[in-house]
Order: sequence, then structure tokens, then C-alpha cells
Amino acid sequence: MQVEKLGVVGSPVVASSAMSEFLRSYLVVFWFGLIALLLASLLLGIAVLIRPSNPTREKLLTYESGVDPVGEGWSQSQIRYYVFALLFVVFDVEAVFIFPWATQLERYAGFGLVEMGVFVGVLLLGLVYAWRKGVLRWV
Repeated sequence: MQVEKLGVVGSPVVASSAMSEFLRSYLVVFWFGLIALLLASLLLGIAVLIRPSNPTREKLLTYESGVDPVGEGWSQSQIRYYVFALLFVVFDVEAVFIFPWATQLERYAGFGLVEMGVFVGVLLLGLVYAWRKGVLRWV
């Protein structure tokens, strides 16, 4: 069912019931999200009101694996550890992409082989670049 209305300039605007159903489904999602936010806020507020609060010097001290903190809490870390971890994640994700391709190798035939070759080639270029920059040296 289509209903015609006059727009701002006077041109007819067509509104359909399918569009209103589409928008109504988003309205349901909005209401559920709002209810979830309100419920979470309410429960956290109640928890703040009824929890016991007895801060002492020992409770406010930083705790790290049962060892008493020594020195400052801030220290600078080497960036190479993060880069090494990111390289591990990249090559781990590569394995995740290669596995489904390998299970359907007959289906993709030569085209799939070329595409996977390009994919692995780009990753190998990244590995060679990291190697030449000295990122993989664990010193």
C-alpha cells in the first residue's frame, strides 16, 4: 500500500509500508539497547550504594603477581615486543585464511591457486621487509 503526501516543495512523496516495517525493526533494536543501558546503569548504581567501602593503604597499593611494587609505576617498554606480537598475529591470521582455501582447493582450481599465491606473496614481502629492518632480532 502506497500513500502519497505533499512534500515541502509540493512534490508528491511516496511512503510505503515496507519502509515503515524496516524502520520499525530498527526502533525495536533501539528500545532494547536503551533498556539494556538503563538496566546496567541501575545495577551498577545499586552496587555502588550497597557495597562496603573500607579503603586502607594496603588496599590502594598496586598489586602485581604477589610482588610488592618497587620504584615508579610507569616504565618504558621496548617497541620491538609489540611489533613482534603484531607480526605473530598477522601470520596467525594468514593461517586462518589459508585453511578454508586448502579444504576447497579442487573447487577454486587454478584461479584460487593464483589468488592464494598473491596473498602469500604479499605476506612474504612484509616478512622480508621486517627481517631486513631487524625487527625479528630478539636482542
